[in-house]
Amino acid sequence: MWIRLRQIALIVNDADAVAKLASDVFGLEVAFEDPHLPAAFGLQNRLLPVGTQFLELCAPVRENTAGGRYLDRRGGDGGYMVICQVDDHPPRKARVQELGIRVVAARDTDTYCLMQLHPQDTGGSFLEMDWHAGPDADPPLWTHAIEGDWWTKVHTDRVRAIVAAEIQDPEPEQLAARWSAIIQEPVAKDDAGNATIRIDNATLRFVPCSDGRPSGLGGIDLAATDAAAVRAAAAKAGVLGDDGVIMLGGVRVRLV
Repeated sequence: MWIRLRQIALIVNDADAVAKLASDVFGLEVAFEDPHLPAAFGLQNRLLPVGTQFLELCAPVRENTAGGRYLDRRGGDGGYMVICQVDDHPPRKARVQELGIRVVAARDTDTYCLMQLHPQDTGGSFLEMDWHAGPDADPPLWTHAIEGDWWTKVHTDRVRAIVAAEIQDPEPEQLAARWSAIIQEPVAKDDAGNATIRIDNATLRFVPCSDGRPSGLGGIDLAATDAAAVRAAAAKAGVLGDDGVIMLGGVRVRLV
């Protein structure tokens, strides 16, 4: 079975402002806004392709929503969801049931399946595993996630892929073991000694909390095609740290 990182979602106060920053710094463009989210979840979103993956920006549009409460618990803009694509859904569902993990959103049709897991049970972040019918294509036909000819909004002159998600926790090795049990991929260590899980197209990295914020999705790595242009734009926007880390929507972005 394979599992691939398809999408990283952030929860922010102002999706348009963060989308503009993502455009200015990384050269990304909004390709889709889900018209069903406001009524269903009290959120608006902006999806920006990063190669054949997506950066999703979610923002509350009414009071007392799950997204808004998550935003408050995390102390402002920050990481929200790690969304993956799998080649076979029933074994993933069976594993989640075996581990007693609550599912907060699910959908099963002939053409796609969605399974979003409770962050209190996964730890660290929402984890979602989805499936779609039919062969892989280039670009992938993820029509359950995004509509229209989104690939016309792909710009890779500055960044071309999301290659890592960084999840922080007071007990990162325990959290890594939990995620390993869920997605059934082994834990390893990177050169810095951090616990990591390698999936088909990316790495999940588990690190201690070091920014004064609680457990959550704290960062992503982007494969850069023009790192100098990204850093220059980030410096101009005032979001480039002395350590080279770029802040976007409360999330640390590292270029690789």
